[in-house]
Amino acid sequence: MLKITLKAALPCVLSALMLAGSAQADTPALKEPLTLVVGYAPGGASDRAARIVGEALQKKLGVSVVVENKTGAGGRIAAQYVKSAPADKNVLILGNPAVMVVAPLVFEKLEYDAVKDFQPVSMVTQYGFGVAVSADNDIKDMQGLVKWAKENPGKFNIGVPATGSLPHFFGLMLADRMGVKGEIVGYRGSAPAITDLIGGVIPVAIDTLDVLTRQHEGKRIRILATSGKEREKALPDVPTFTDEGIDLVASGWNAFFASASMPADKVKMLGQAIKAVTAEPSVRQTLVQNDLIPVSADAVESGKLIDAFRSQWEPVVKASGFVVTK
Repeated sequence: MLKITLKAALPCVLSALMLAGSAQADTPALKEPLTLVVGYAPGGASDRAARIVGEALQKKLGVSVVVENKTGAGGRIAAQYVKSAPADKNVLILGNPAVMVVAPLVFEKLEYDAVKDFQPVSMVTQYGFGVAVSADNDIKDMQGLVKWAKENPGKFNIGVPATGSLPHFFGLMLADRMGVKGEIVGYRGSAPAITDLIGGVIPVAIDTLDVLTRQHEGKRIRILATSGKEREKALPDVPTFTDEGIDLVASGWNAFFASASMPADKVKMLGQAIKAVTAEPSVRQTLVQNDLIPVSADAVESGKLIDAFRSQWEPVVKASGFVVTK
């Protein structure tokens, strides 16, 4: 039988305790509540993502996690607020491409710099886009849409939930890949755009899949293709654009960002914690049930994903010439 005396074991025990203490020192613990700022009203996709992740994060971190809806200006007011958060405060914003990529390119006057004023913490969800026609439309697939658009120049009007939105620029991408001229028709929200699509006022609409899927399932519209690399689990019979011979893959996302002033070790810790909870099967299932595609990524991984997104979308936004001067 192996015997270890206390005297012999003591150095090993002390060494282990020192390593544990060092690891704890390298990982800052939160002593105050964590605030997750959402720039949109409760109930939307961003709000749902923040609340689902926040609930799981509260259990993991052992502190209160509060979701604060700071609405206005399409999320830009929330960005200005978090930009100015003191370095010692635990405040993150759940940002999306509209706030962190598009706004800096199209607004002549903006109170924040998306790259210099923020640092990525963790991407938590992605979402795809779809192109749809009315269920009564004779166009049944993307090849039919390409054929119709080429035979009817000047009539390829694409309804989107807002000018300057991601669906707006995705519509321009799609028209370019189709080899046709598309005219973007911006609405004040998804609901009026879908209403006009169903009523035949516009021939085509582009929106996020969480908006389109329910209408498709209700047989009020027909989604012709989706923008992911693979078919959507909720829409197994709907092809991707690449399935239809159109070289186009694109998505949007929701990601947590911290102000540039937040210490790097805290950003790293929060990124790892959020990555861990979004990898939990129960959290992923809840996100999927809320029409969200889960992503598990720490701060470094999220930064690379966001950089790749910027590389894809910035040329499209700039080439559109769309600018807001107010």
